Amino acid sequence: MQLSTKGRYAVMAMTELAKREGAREDLRAVPLAAIAENQQISRPYLEQLFSRLRRRGLVRSVRGPGGGYRLAKPGCDLSVAEIVMAVDEPLRATRCAGHGAGCMKGGARCLTHDLWEETGRQIHDYLAAVSLADVLAGRLRPGAERAT
Repeated sequence: MQLSTKGRYAVMAMTELAKREGAREDLRAVPLAAIAENQQISRPYLEQLFSRLRRRGLVRSVRGPGGGYRLAKPGCDLSVAEIVMAVDEPLRATRCAGHGAGCMKGGARCLTHDLWEETGRQIHDYLAAVSLADVLAGRLRPGAERAT
């Protein structure tokens, strides 16, 4: 299973916001242009992603001079799964459209359906357990301690 650019770029951009907010005492909003430049993501694409992130309550927009975006809550309270799902990125590994009917003719499930469904569930559970703060602190490397 591979995440599309929507999910990956949303996490990259949100991590950039978390990094900047953690490093600044004044907590100024971060312009999309700065995120685009630092993460090497096109600004129009970021605008689409941030529109979805804002609607889901993960970021707040600030208008006017010094405007941009801020996290709606601390990075330790934002999971990677929450971000990925906010930009409509499915976290499933099956080729079936959803629960119930399978991907084979007549709605039957393929022999490996349960394997891929459980793989998708494990990926979701892992990403739900990882916060932006974990990403920034490098607690994802093998042997690194995770925050509880």
